[in-house]
Amino acid sequence: MFMASLSASIIASLATPATDEATLVQFYKTVRPWGFWQPIHHKVLEQDPHFVSDARPFRDGFNVLIGIVAQCCLTLLPMYLVLWMKLPLLLVVLILGACAYVLKRSWWNQLQEKKEVGEKSWKTIFEN
Repeated sequence: MFMASLSASIIASLATPATDEATLVQFYKTVRPWGFWQPIHHKVLEQDPHFVSDARPFRDGFNVLIGIVAQCCLTLLPMYLVLWMKLPLLLVVLILGACAYVLKRSWWNQLQEKKEVGEKSWKTIFEN
């Protein structure tokens, strides 16, 4: 199954046209991903020399791991609730609360507001 999925994704990638450069530049400016984006990063810097990319991949990786733990807790929570397993339910709730607190401090509070006029950031949308 893995090999079939891997083969299909490689074939589909090679059979379809590449994403146009303008879309990649806009995506990079909006999302600021880390990884192997050096050619697009240079093109963004040509357009906007003051652009600053996200240089915190370790913080992002840490937040992903905390999010995985939180997602597992969200999966376990209803099971323990339906089965009324009190101690595991309490532990899952405590772990989920700790994950939410850590993500609030290390991810949510670090989101930057959009600078462009008329655009709403996720932080603005959820706080209104």
